[in-house]
Amino acid sequence: MQLTVRGLLVVLVAAPLIAVAAWLPVALWVAGGWLLFVAAFLIADAWLMPATHAWQLVRRHDARLSLAAQNLITVQVELFTRAGRSGRPVAIWLRDTPPPTFHLDRAEPLLTGVASPGSSCALTYHVWPPRRGDYAFGDLYLRWASPLGFLRRQARFAAAGPVKVYPNLIEVRKYDLLLRRNRLWELGLRSTRLLGAGNEFERLRDYTPDDEYRRINWMATARRGKPISVEYETERSQNIYVLLDVGRMMRSPVGDVAKMDYAINAVLLLAYVAAQKGDRIALLTFADRVLTYVAPRSGKIQFHRLLEQLYAVHGEGVEPDYGVAFSEFAARQHKRGLALVFTDLTGSVTTEALVTQMARLRRQHLPLLVTVADPTVNRLATAPITDGDSLYTRTVAERMLAERRLTLDQLRRQGVQTLDVPADELSVAVINRYLAMKERLLI
Repeated sequence: MQLTVRGLLVVLVAAPLIAVAAWLPVALWVAGGWLLFVAAFLIADAWLMPATHAWQLVRRHDARLSLAAQNLITVQVELFTRAGRSGRPVAIWLRDTPPPTFHLDRAEPLLTGVASPGSSCALTYHVWPPRRGDYAFGDLYLRWASPLGFLRRQARFAAAGPVKVYPNLIEVRKYDLLLRRNRLWELGLRSTRLLGAGNEFERLRDYTPDDEYRRINWMATARRGKPISVEYETERSQNIYVLLDVGRMMRSPVGDVAKMDYAINAVLLLAYVAAQKGDRIALLTFADRVLTYVAPRSGKIQFHRLLEQLYAVHGEGVEPDYGVAFSEFAARQHKRGLALVFTDLTGSVTTEALVTQMARLRRQHLPLLVTVADPTVNRLATAPITDGDSLYTRTVAERMLAERRLTLDQLRRQGVQTLDVPADELSVAVINRYLAMKERLLI
């Protein structure tokens, strides 16, 4: 228990009286009387304060936190009423102890609020984990003021517990919610409409500006008094293969998050959308050898199976061996499908092998090379030249981008589709390309 600024100022009122007592002895008696009066008030204020055992604190959050996303953390603070204690609201200050590597939406996890006896209040903040894995929250520290504001008490409440950081599940939940509301455009996703005859009717929905006029159902439009479009069911039970490079260059960060983790988030959202579309999806992770393989299946069970596999994926500090990975994939899969290869081109010494293997993959599958553009390299390639070091840095960055464009152009000339986008746009770009391929009946 400690004095607040208000309590300290009240006590210090006696200081000038004690100083005056050197010339006026009666001032010492006044100062003593004032201190006794203040002491009585402090005792009464302390007695009216809620005791430590009158508080109950519970931290709530998702069982699985999402990588590279804002995760809501809620601390429920409840104050029990006790006989003889004040029923006035109590000002509180709460400090949480999240894992030290987590980024917060505030300078420090210090939360303020007001708790009323017999009720609870919720204090919230957000954490942004930059890595997958197992972590732990620490205890909670609560500080509260007395009814008169003269005193403040602090206590530690046991709340330590483990937490797991998974690939980004928030984007999956957001996709599911917007899909139900027919508002996927808010996520940056295009709607899927297949052209041509023979597509089965799926549902009626509100007209959007990019719909073709021939897709408008005029009878439904007349009944509802607003434009209504027909949506057709896309072809189901197609094969989607994901080959994920977890080698040296995929461990390089974009900001605080590794390129591999951005790719994992994209794969996870793709798996969920593919499950919604009725497609089968498989996963193969590799570095200088094949690390994991999940056979193609459909449904939400497959999504959760891939989620557990992606949670456990770790990068390896070696160059990827595309020959080994693609040979293993060819030995396991003979049915045609969309094969997405997530890898990196910057600084890799195995680019020629990648081009050769992608061209060979095209003989049986529809290959799509997915790479993560590094905004740091793009920025350095356009940075102003001020001295010899800046000239060297810009020259190297320009050369890296030129080699990257050359490789991508070479792949396109051989009929391999490519997707090279910034890290924060990767998930949406992958889903849009997947949906576009289904719309054009390429798979």
